[in-house]
Amino acid sequence: MIESEYLKDNVQNIQKIMAIPPLRRFETKILKQLLKLSKIREYGHGELIINEGDTDPWIYFLLSGKVRVEKEGIEIGILDNKGEIFGEMRILDGLTRSASVYAEGKTDCLAVDTSAATNRLTSDERAGILLLLYSIFTEYIAIRLCLVNDELIQAKEEVRKLKEKNK
Repeated sequence: MIESEYLKDNVQNIQKIMAIPPLRRFETKILKQLLKLSKIREYGHGELIINEGDTDPWIYFLLSGKVRVEKEGIEIGILDNKGEIFGEMRILDGLTRSASVYAEGKTDCLAVDTSAATNRLTSDERAGILLLLYSIFTEYIAIRLCLVNDELIQAKEEVRKLKEKNK
């Protein structure tokens, strides 16, 4: 992994994060605060980004490339859309990482250090960042829940067909 320093809130960096789809709708003031907690991380093919069972405080926005998500060694998904977020479940539930994430090819991410919010921002800035993050989390979790529901319906239909075939 190649990692930048914490990002500066300059015009160039603001423009870069405004190009990330889920961040476009937020005020520049909040995005500047997010930059103070963020680094750019570059990963090579197969490199581990998140390790299942860990307790690190980072969340990620996919900038380029794609990532493979695995739980207990079983692939559960591929994320390949710019701006997709991953690593948020640990932040939401306070438990250990629920899955591992690996780079598929060269992959760049905006990594946000949620622990840095406590010492790098004022209480008002922290509140703004938390509102931004939880708003994005809610949107992505709703989308993922719909996808899981679709997969569950498909699996139940396949089981039903197999049962009928074996009668």
